[in-house]
Amino acid sequence: MVSIPKVSILIPVYNRARIILETLHSAVNQTYKNIEIIVVDNKSTDNTFETIKEFAKLYPNVKVYQNEENIGPVRNWRKCLDYATGEYAKILWSDDLIAPTFIEKTLPFLTNNEDVGFVFTGTEIFNDDTGKKIRVYFIGETGIYDTQLFIESSLLGEPLNVPVSPGNALFRKKDLEKNILLDVPNKIGSDFKMHAIGNDALIYLLTATDYPKFAFINEPLSFFRAHRDSITISSDKSKFSTLYNIAKAHFVENYLVDDKLRRKFNSRLLWFILLNRKNIKIKKVEDFYTKNSKVYLNYLFLGKLAFKKLFKIPFSFVRKFLLPPNAQAADILGNY
Repeated sequence: MVSIPKVSILIPVYNRARIILETLHSAVNQTYKNIEIIVVDNKSTDNTFETIKEFAKLYPNVKVYQNEENIGPVRNWRKCLDYATGEYAKILWSDDLIAPTFIEKTLPFLTNNEDVGFVFTGTEIFNDDTGKKIRVYFIGETGIYDTQLFIESSLLGEPLNVPVSPGNALFRKKDLEKNILLDVPNKIGSDFKMHAIGNDALIYLLTATDYPKFAFINEPLSFFRAHRDSITISSDKSKFSTLYNIAKAHFVENYLVDDKLRRKFNSRLLWFILLNRKNIKIKKVEDFYTKNSKVYLNYLFLGKLAFKKLFKIPFSFVRKFLLPPNAQAADILGNY
């Protein structure tokens, strides 16, 4: 008898009474039937928990839990995993939706291909207030791709437009358990387990290091809601980008082995600082990193002349505000 793998749909939720039923309906209406839906309420202050409990009375595969106190978003993601019993897991944010065929179409890429670490789908972002819709994360034809291409695109923003949030993806549960990091070390005192900005991108990046392949489905099977309470809308743009860059720098410092890609990433960090220096705390590339390492030193491959000629930025500014305060960095630049 052929076994039918169980998939856990994980819904961490906090104060979503107005819209949580839409999310729950999109989960229970999957055409693939061997699913469980794990909903963990993070001590909501509205009637979210009561709404979910009433809904669950109609569906025996919906399991509802509530934390005794608010434990922050990332711990709540992990709490969902603690209750899950499926071999595969899909994080469904409490304000988003998935198409009825999401599990049916994504699961075979993982069950039939041990070298595929995750599969994500094209995504539609919809606005509750305006009704506008845009499509994102359509990277090409449906199929299997090299994870090195995903890592490069995530760090550099090209050549592919890959997702940051795992809300449009399916993973093996064991990989989520391994790669949802509670915290990300940093020099600005930011508590990543409480704001969860950057932890999500690391799920993809860390999983990509463990597998040679990922899969993509060229259909809009995921639907992200844009609204005033969503993290992406409510967060300050420069702060938001800073936190994601810190998370990616953590990956580069601790997991990346490609020196050329590391240099390119650090050059992008430099440009981020140049463009946002009035609005961010970090003033030097080295401050995106936490260890006393040489990982950030060789990033100015464009060199002194390129800065002067192409970008009209005084080299004295670069040396004073952006470089590591040591002779080796100065020597590196002096060679150009």
